[in-house]
Amino acid sequence: MVTVHTPSLLYAVKQVELAVRSRLDTIVKPSKITALQYTALTVLERHDGISAAQLARNSFITAQSMADLVGTLQRRGFIDRRQDPSNRRRLLITLTEDGRKLLAQHETEVRALEDRMLHGLSSREVATLRRTLNNCRASLADEREE
Repeated sequence: MVTVHTPSLLYAVKQVELAVRSRLDTIVKPSKITALQYTALTVLERHDGISAAQLARNSFITAQSMADLVGTLQRRGFIDRRQDPSNRRRLLITLTEDGRKLLAQHETEVRALEDRMLHGLSSREVATLRRTLNNCRASLADEREE
């Protein structure tokens, strides 16, 4: 008798992440940016004026990868770096007007991607999924900080 194992939730979450990233890369490719760069810009849209370390944590990439990403986005004019008035050694990253325009340019397609991903779910199921995923993320963040 062959036993069929249900894939783990970790596997399912990773498969969703890979599918979203692939489709997001296709959406933003005409702007000559990557899904990771787009994600960093959306983080700045919500949390403008944060450090590269904070941006890396919120974008789910390493600090070293973030340094390269920030350099590229700054050269392209999508972000600025300025000295933190409370800590002169720290640089804060802000979204430029060009960065905001880039996000607006892709907003409709990105929203359609999210709608496609959630197709067939009720509003209540979407709210539950959002809450559940946020709880999972918070639990893993708490574990990492211990």
